[in-house]
Amino acid sequence: MTTLQVNIHAAKSRLSELLREVEAGTDVIVARAGEPIAKIIPWPPAPPERKIGFLDGQIHIYEEDIVGSDPEILAMFEESAEQDLF
Repeated sequence: MTTLQVNIHAAKSRLSELLREVEAGTDVIVARAGEPIAKIIPWPPAPPERKIGFLDGQIHIYEEDIVGSDPEILAMFEESAEQDLF
């Protein structure tokens, strides 16, 4: 990847050209009196569009895999709810 450094005045005068350079893969550094102050980089591509239901029919949940409520855990929740915390 190539890098191009331009001063502010040149960047203002040649903005369209610099943006084409960025689109072509060049990093553009904007400098003030030779000191870099900003970098113009390409906008990241949009993530691919997600399709709803693309896994339809591919995921199976078997009833024997589902675990019921644990009475001991439920009792702990109920006990906690009855306590005055404040």
